[in-house]
Amino acid sequence: MPWKTANYRNVNENPCNMCMPMGGILPFKGIEEAMVIIHGSQGCSTYMRRHIAEHFNEPIDVGSSSLNEKGTIYGGAQNLFQALDNIRKVYNPRLIGILTSCLAETIGEDVEGMARDYLKKQGLDNFPLVGVSTPGYGGTHSEGYWLALKKTVAGLARPTEKHGGINVIVPNLSPADIREIKRILEIMDVKYTLLPDISETLDRPIARPYTKIPPGGTRVEAIRCMPGAVATIQFGITVEDNISPGHYLQSEFGVPLYNLPVPMGVESTDMFVGLLAEITGGSVPGVLKLERGRLLDCMVDSHKYNAQGRGAVFGDPELVCAVVRTCAENGLYPAVVATGSGNSGLKEILGPVLVECGQDVCYLNEADFMRVRTSCRENGVNMAIGHSDGKFLTESEGIPLVRMGFPIHDRVGGQRLLSVGYTGTTNFLDRVTNSLLEHKYKNYRATMYREFYREAGK
Repeated sequence: MPWKTANYRNVNENPCNMCMPMGGILPFKGIEEAMVIIHGSQGCSTYMRRHIAEHFNEPIDVGSSSLNEKGTIYGGAQNLFQALDNIRKVYNPRLIGILTSCLAETIGEDVEGMARDYLKKQGLDNFPLVGVSTPGYGGTHSEGYWLALKKTVAGLARPTEKHGGINVIVPNLSPADIREIKRILEIMDVKYTLLPDISETLDRPIARPYTKIPPGGTRVEAIRCMPGAVATIQFGITVEDNISPGHYLQSEFGVPLYNLPVPMGVESTDMFVGLLAEITGGSVPGVLKLERGRLLDCMVDSHKYNAQGRGAVFGDPELVCAVVRTCAENGLYPAVVATGSGNSGLKEILGPVLVECGQDVCYLNEADFMRVRTSCRENGVNMAIGHSDGKFLTESEGIPLVRMGFPIHDRVGGQRLLSVGYTGTTNFLDRVTNSLLEHKYKNYRATMYREFYREAGK
């Protein structure tokens, strides 16, 4: 086929996502006294450890089976067994997650079977080893995150008597966001199990002596008891059933599942708070009503500025949905909606939300930043919201970027960005509005000259 007519749609240049095992590491960092191993080459775990550490500004320990040429030919079981021995000796974890890299998957390693063999060989009947097949080419870090969560729940959950609690399953949010969700649950006097809980493990205070595994995280016993909950609230409206931990608990144990959007914005936070009140039979506390009122006041203050925005939103599907819904509430038209995931349901989910915009929205799935950049130029975008890889939109197109999501590498404090709940949404809207105003005033004279003088021939 001549090169001019070749189809290059599947060739990504600076993709809008990372690999499956990268996302699979994060849930294990939110489980108490857990450790994680990459079954693959040493370079994979080193790259992922560094990438995550730069975002959270925390030490990130990830083990490796150091699969080499011999293991690639004859199988890597012995490498993995040795790695498990070393991890248990050095870290003394209560749970170990085993993720695979491209190399291990390409040679057909059965990591779940190898985990069973290891436990049998060591006589460890009750030690939780969670094997997760995460080839880098099998999906994005978002799919890796949810699959690791589902496998963890499937591996630990056991039939349990009803205990009156609520399971709350969260996507890849910041530790500050997790703390806010926990605060709302505690204000409403809800007994809950939140999974995963990175609120302390990936944003821990300086303490002496240093511990290899930071304190905090969801307790293993709490995960085992999740089938006894009265309900599961999962912030996963884009998550497919085959990788959904909430769907697993519903299908295997009959725990009712409520799939909600991430609680950003008035409507979505109302849905979360209202559902908690409905399930528990309680009422909405006055402090949350006050915070809701402050958010509404913030919306009034900023709406006249946000109405001048044409936004591009990119990142993980759940966060993209939450941000788009919040923008739509506040008059900031989302012209480009992009995710590196193959998830094709964004248009169906967001269509009813954006119908009042009265304008077409460009949806990009499996996107790279070359497509995002081109779409931004074609759709007159003047504001971008997403992780640090969007800095190229600023450098190449002059589009200001409001950073949120994962990863944030060119700024500090990504782990402290608060965007959920009534208070978090207020903070988010201030960041967006002030970025629009800064861009406007920085380019005001040039814009006036171009639109009113140059075009008039003066």
